[in-house]
Amino acid sequence: MTTPAPALQRPDGSPLRVLVVDDEQMLTDLLSMALRMEGWEVRTAASGFDALAAAREFTPDAMVLDIMMPDLDGMAVLQRLRQSGDDVPVLFLTAKDAVADRVAGLTAGGDDYVTKPFSLEEVVARLRGLMRRAGASAGAADPILRVGDLTLNEDSHEVIRNGAEIELTATEFELLRFLMRNQRRVLSKAQILDRVWNYDFGGRSSVVELYISYLRKKIDAGNEPLIHTVRGVGYMIKAPQ
Repeated sequence: MTTPAPALQRPDGSPLRVLVVDDEQMLTDLLSMALRMEGWEVRTAASGFDALAAAREFTPDAMVLDIMMPDLDGMAVLQRLRQSGDDVPVLFLTAKDAVADRVAGLTAGGDDYVTKPFSLEEVVARLRGLMRRAGASAGAADPILRVGDLTLNEDSHEVIRNGAEIELTATEFELLRFLMRNQRRVLSKAQILDRVWNYDFGGRSSVVELYISYLRKKIDAGNEPLIHTVRGVGYMIKAPQ
């Protein structure tokens, strides 16, 4: 049986809302697609001033906010939100990787950050984490994904099969999480590239085959196979019948 991702809902049963703010159209389109697939209601903004207006009108439950924008940067947007009493959880996007920039964002009142380039799956997971910490209804969801005797903890990043802990690289973990979120569903190489690798990754589908082989050696070695190839279509994970 497929285990769907936990419902992202407000107390009234409507979808949780996320405001995605970035001046890169391709990036906002990709993030919007990924988040809608996860059950979010999504609104986008391409500038700091547009973000403030959208926040007032849309009243999001979370915000994905780029730090570097042409008119009003993310830090200034967050400062104005906090001054107005808006405590919406904020996930910063930044091309900067200096520790000082990360600390500045969190000190300014941000809740988390990801550094570009990033995987779409990472952003989705970080937002779910923000909602859990904020006590939203999605926060009551179990962070454990299960397929047969395999478990993956989205919070602690622990992966266990048949009682034995499995060490995975960051990319292997994201690939396994994507497969487990969509168990019994065949995922194409293109879908996996879009969701697991960086949004601007220019790689070929051969990298998917390579990482599937890595996962199989760690997950399926000595056990009944969970990861299956559907020739000409893609890959899926499912529990033994």
